Amino acid sequence: MKKNRLIGLLLLVIGGFLLYFGFNAANSPVEELSEMVSGRYSDETMYYLVGGAIAVLLGLVLVLKK
Repeated sequence: MKKNRLIGLLLLVIGGFLLYFGFNAANSPVEELSEMVSGRYSDETMYYLVGGAIAVLLGLVLVLKK
């Protein structure tokens, strides 16, 4: 297996974990109350969601690139 493909798979796994934790954090009662009051998610939750999405997209690019 090539090095880029292995790094891509690792990024997919890490991105999946970050998205999982981000979605769990977004659905917690404290986060929902905070979102209701302020109209947005907390910075930590956004870091998980955005970081996970970027890692998954970059991982897909590395895995699918020839």
